Amino acid sequence: MKKVVLAYSGGLDTSYCAIYLARELGMEVHAALADTGGFTPEELESIRERALALGVTSYVALDVAQDYYEHQIKYMIYGNVLKNSTYPISVSSERISQATAIAKYAQEIGADYLCHGSTGAGNDQIRFDMVFNIIAPEIEVLALIREKRLSREEEIAYLRANGVDFDFEKALYSINQGVWGTSVGGKETLTSHDTLPEEAYPTQLSETAPRRITLGFERGELTEVDGRKFDDRIEAIRSLHRIAAPYAIGRDMHVGDTIIGIKGRVGFEAAAPLIIIKAHHTLEKHVLTKWQLFWKDQISAFYGNHLHEGQYYDPVMRDFEAMLEKSQRNVTGKVIVELAPYRFFVVGVETPHDLMNTNFGAYGEMMEDWTAEDVKGFGKILGNQTKIYYKVNGPENE
Repeated sequence: MKKVVLAYSGGLDTSYCAIYLARELGMEVHAALADTGGFTPEELESIRERALALGVTSYVALDVAQDYYEHQIKYMIYGNVLKNSTYPISVSSERISQATAIAKYAQEIGADYLCHGSTGAGNDQIRFDMVFNIIAPEIEVLALIREKRLSREEEIAYLRANGVDFDFEKALYSINQGVWGTSVGGKETLTSHDTLPEEAYPTQLSETAPRRITLGFERGELTEVDGRKFDDRIEAIRSLHRIAAPYAIGRDMHVGDTIIGIKGRVGFEAAAPLIIIKAHHTLEKHVLTKWQLFWKDQISAFYGNHLHEGQYYDPVMRDFEAMLEKSQRNVTGKVIVELAPYRFFVVGVETPHDLMNTNFGAYGEMMEDWTAEDVKGFGKILGNQTKIYYKVNGPENE
């Protein structure tokens, strides 16, 4: 029997793949789930039981949460990465660590094939294919849902015909859960005008009393949440999520250009990522210079887009990571954030590196480190070249 490692999530698509690979193709199926930190122990146990009920030869849960933080999340925070100024690329970024771990596992057990459950109309197929081909080029890649052009209804019918009758009502919404946010897709996201219903989101509104919290950053990394210090960065993110998600914060709809060229729309819930990015960015605006901020914006936009499109292993990404990490040497301090139902805002920051230091002047109020004559000369020289341009070419050149 040929041996196949299935990138398994426990959802409809990978359940179909598990049955089809074994019963129709006669393969020895080894299901591998790569957990980026979004599952509880109870959820992981439920996924394991579901996999074994499908009759797979083996099942393994690969813990890649720390790898995900060190190689993707950390740099997304440094770069304040939000695709199209909206989406913290929750799912797309975690696919790199997941696909890498699964490809390496397939090599370890001597698999003949790697299989993922992506459709032919999304981004994940490209991400998985690319990483599998880079990490394990000797292993052939299968993508049954894409290759057979299956609908959800056809998958459900096939599984039921083969004696599998899980709670397929959950298949109404495709939910991808990770520590850096959860994406939600459904019939509403296939339109341009409709939005997800309240019940589609994993976390429901249960906190209504406004709450003020303080986040602590050290060299750009979140190390403290509301007075509690963390050595484990993943646990710091989870702690913030537990506080903020019950306010139904971090929900939005993202519209973007997919890797394959069509427009895509997805809902998401990312309370902790959005708060962290906004708080971190505010702290940066206090401690970085104008040109540091400017060039970080350019690099971060490229970095986030390249990561979103699965191009993590392009060596240019290591070059940009070096710059992003270096830029964080003074990004240390506390950020005060106000939470309320469906929204949050940054109140202010406290940092010893604050460039708003009033010893040099207070904006719009007073000057301490220069004279009126200094400013007159500065304004004259700063506009000198433009003045010369119009003197030479005349006002009609505007």
